[in-house]
Amino acid sequence: MSKARWLSCVCLVVVSGTLAAAEIPELSEFPKLSAETDWPWWRGPHRNGIASSDPVPTDLGPGKNVLWKTPVPGRGHGSPIIARGKIFLPSADEQQKIHGVFAFDLETGKQEWAVEVNRGGFPARNHAKNTEASPTIATDGERLYASFFHHEKIEVVALNLDDGKVLWKQVAGPFSPKRFEYGYAPSPLIYKNSVIISGEYDGSSFLTALNRETGKPLWKTARPNNITFSSPVVAHVAGRDQLLLSGGEQVTSYDPATGKQLWTVQGTTFATCGTMVWTDDIVIASGGYPKAETIAVKADGSRQVLWKNNQKCYEQSMIVIDGYVYALTDQGVLFCWRATDGQEMWKQRLSGPVSASPVYAGGNIYWANEAGSMYVFRPNPEKFDPVAENDVGESFASPAVSQGKLFLRVADRSSGVRQEYLYCFGKK
Repeated sequence: MSKARWLSCVCLVVVSGTLAAAEIPELSEFPKLSAETDWPWWRGPHRNGIASSDPVPTDLGPGKNVLWKTPVPGRGHGSPIIARGKIFLPSADEQQKIHGVFAFDLETGKQEWAVEVNRGGFPARNHAKNTEASPTIATDGERLYASFFHHEKIEVVALNLDDGKVLWKQVAGPFSPKRFEYGYAPSPLIYKNSVIISGEYDGSSFLTALNRETGKPLWKTARPNNITFSSPVVAHVAGRDQLLLSGGEQVTSYDPATGKQLWTVQGTTFATCGTMVWTDDIVIASGGYPKAETIAVKADGSRQVLWKNNQKCYEQSMIVIDGYVYALTDQGVLFCWRATDGQEMWKQRLSGPVSASPVYAGGNIYWANEAGSMYVFRPNPEKFDPVAENDVGESFASPAVSQGKLFLRVADRSSGVRQEYLYCFGKK
């Protein structure tokens, strides 16, 4: 497929009472963003999969509450984000080795613009479940921030939200895995005046912050030298903003303004992929490879491990609603644990494997496995409370929610050729 063709081939709910505005103090710093209408970065406006939206349909799939469907060029697992009436996705043409960023109209699915941001330098190998465009884009309402692995480095690119014009590019750090050539996955994290990038491999691993307006480095912190894939997240827990990250057999908290380590606890596994979750002053992480562990830590600096078990959500993140953790494990077993002490409330066999993370909208949790079964259930610590089971298409990306609509990136192989689509589900 030619460059021109690839770049132009496409011409939920009341928030849980446990989520207070104080938990996302930085959102008010972005006047062009709204928690009610936008899904500006990985895991949504509150960074935890919880949507501020009207209820969305529970019956989903081809012919079920589809408002529009549009093909997406190339291949990627980056999830959709939403801002100012547009949807943004990263994608990669793996044959021509092109990284691109695409914008679609929120109401119609029509492509607004497409921009090539890199050509060449793709790694020789990648994990079968990974892609060259797995990190989800982030936006501050004015600029888009995308990160890609190429030419043995992680490069961050900032684009104008309206037309995709490249505003700056900056190398976050070197990235050249030797032992585990499984690609790159962490999503950019926006915090106040910075965009924070993680790069962890069997070399000079790092966390770094770049100035959002200029791309100039603000701080850089060394990380353990082993491959891991989790996206960092900022949560307001134990009375302060904390930058949380698991991996390297550690659960660690940093000051997001400086990169200084606040505390660290031995836990999880060698490699993790899911993003940490939290409630009150408790943070929870899960992984991974080569063993399995979920762990809850008191985030007040005491380094107290509250509980742990031998279950794992490796690629997928978990979700916490009203003090209970919901975890759909790699084996396709859905657990409900009490966050304070890890008490198992119930478990339910569904199916796996699972890569996508859940969202909570309209009083329901939406969670898809890789084969495309989208489970919809009510968060209920007393029992598994199913609502619907849908076939939505091969699902590795996670949903985005805005104003009663659910947006989902899926792949279809029914024609014998893999083709990605972006769906908009909603009531007509």
